[in-house]
Amino acid sequence: MLKQSGYKVIEAIDGQDAIDKVRQNTGIDLAIIDSVMPKINGREAYEQISRIKPNIKVLFMSGHTKDTVLSKGIEEKRFNFIAKPLVFSDLLTKIREVLEGPVFSDL
Repeated sequence: MLKQSGYKVIEAIDGQDAIDKVRQNTGIDLAIIDSVMPKINGREAYEQISRIKPNIKVLFMSGHTKDTVLSKGIEEKRFNFIAKPLVFSDLLTKIREVLEGPVFSDL
């Protein structure tokens, strides 16, 4: 659906794969990261990704409870966040907000 909305999408299967994809693709403007992933959680993946590409923007998502998300170090006030299940129109709106907004870098 993101491709049909005009976005170029690069999929990753886990946190380490996301890091590797950012290394291989310099034109990435936004990383949409699940907070709980295999191998490396979303926060850890983002910390490494932001060292590779400091100006990348991030949108975290999760279907877990807020307590689980916070335990992974992802706080709504410090990071852009959207809860699952996703409503596609809400996701598109949030993506646009994130792309037009500031880069958060207070890890």
